[in-house]
Amino acid sequence: MKKIAVIYYSRGGATGKMAELVAEGARSESGVDVDVCNVVGLSEDKLLAYDGVILGSPTYYASMAGEMKDFLDRTVKFHGQLDGKVGAAFTSAANIGGGNETTIRGILDALLVHGMVVQGNPRGDHFGPVSIGNPDDRVREQCRELGRRVAILTKQLG
Repeated sequence: MKKIAVIYYSRGGATGKMAELVAEGARSESGVDVDVCNVVGLSEDKLLAYDGVILGSPTYYASMAGEMKDFLDRTVKFHGQLDGKVGAAFTSAANIGGGNETTIRGILDALLVHGMVVQGNPRGDHFGPVSIGNPDDRVREQCRELGRRVAILTKQLG
């Protein structure tokens, strides 16, 4: 069975809601075990146990939250060991022009440096789901779709 982690940071709750929706989408595929983890207090060592990792952070000053950045910075000791695993990202923000895509790209850049295979989407939110405030119907569907697509790709690559 393939293992996927949905790791998130959420201060106001929107990103946490998105994480649960992403996990719901991943769980809709058979043959996948999904854990949802708050990044606060999470050991970066856990990453080695997963075949796929989906990271979510609110957008702060056009970038990821410091808690997520710190977590990713600590993964430098695994350089090369995450190669070939599947990765993806999502974010929430207070407004449309607040740096949402730069936040997702910052997360994806770290995953690409690790050699991870990044799952995009030719429809909808191409780089990963973005919610303005709490997830609406469109965002809920985009989150479930991201989880489902990552689960499918993780099984295909395994």
